[in-house]
Amino acid sequence: MIVAVLGAGNGGAAALADLVQKGFRVRLWNRSDKALRPLRRAGGIQYNGVLGEGLAEPERMTTDLAAAIEDADVILSCLPTPAHGRIAAALAGFGANAVPVVLNPGHTGGALEFAAAFNRRNLPPPPTAEFSTLTYVARKPRPGMVSITGAAKQVRVAAMPGGEAALSAAKALYPAAQTATDVIATGLANVNMVLHPPGAILGAAWVESCRGDFTFYVQGLPDGVGRIMVALDQERLAVARRYGHDLPDLFAEMQSIGTIESDADPSAGLAAAVRAGEANSRIKAPDSLAHRYYREDFWYGIKPFLALARIAGTEVPVAASLMKLAEVLAGGAAMPEGRSAAAMGIDGLGKDELLGWVRFGAAE
Repeated sequence: MIVAVLGAGNGGAAALADLVQKGFRVRLWNRSDKALRPLRRAGGIQYNGVLGEGLAEPERMTTDLAAAIEDADVILSCLPTPAHGRIAAALAGFGANAVPVVLNPGHTGGALEFAAAFNRRNLPPPPTAEFSTLTYVARKPRPGMVSITGAAKQVRVAAMPGGEAALSAAKALYPAAQTATDVIATGLANVNMVLHPPGAILGAAWVESCRGDFTFYVQGLPDGVGRIMVALDQERLAVARRYGHDLPDLFAEMQSIGTIESDADPSAGLAAAVRAGEANSRIKAPDSLAHRYYREDFWYGIKPFLALARIAGTEVPVAASLMKLAEVLAGGAAMPEGRSAAAMGIDGLGKDELLGWVRFGAAE
């Protein structure tokens, strides 16, 4: 299988290392050549961590999107969530809707936004599937090197209607993937939407003062922050139930992924379990308010969650308050547009219409 990996950041670099190890033929695309230059010099990406150590060599590295996806069997997008709309528009611009697309991850509403970009151009979307969370915990300590401290033991995946080829490809790449009912379920199983915003807001002063020189999941997650995280998680589960999904709480979800240890004691609380998780224990906090924990997990996590909650008719005051505080922190001119209901193509839909769209391709 030929896999076109989009993005040479943390996730894309980890995917390159993993998939080359598994025997797939991998091309690596990145919008900027800056991230590719050290890889070209080394002949690939150096990696260490839970997948071992070595050099993973792709068969092609390029900034030419058309060259990356030429004859590919699947496009695996490991890009930051704000890039989903741009990549979908680029693919639609040259009519590339035959190759299955897998979003790793979709965050919340990624597959919906991807499909909407094609629909706005009166083109049928490609077969599209999304993971609920990135399949790796990884950081690039320096250019050309990725440290992979975690690989998902289980992850949810769902496809848009007509996306069977993408779903099949996703499960071939990641046998740990478990099929979810629809992309509402995967979107609401987005771990980072709950895991990052409470600590990002309550730790903002520390972020600005220390430039991120503390561990986000340990020093930045005392029990008080954990209580707000639990309250936000309860809102997520309430919205999921309105759509007919009985999702596990964040503790159980992270335990199944492997970022909370299998022997963690639930009675000790969510924050204690996250602090004790080996995969995230050494990860530093954001170094500024422009970090993805702010710009991505609010505008592409909380914002689409609020849209789904409105459609479901569910009040989510904790999420709404966190979003408002994020807007104040960002300042008016600096705020990204984010993933609105309009961007996802679901503006004006009722709950039953949305469920019909994601399950059957038409309103119920």
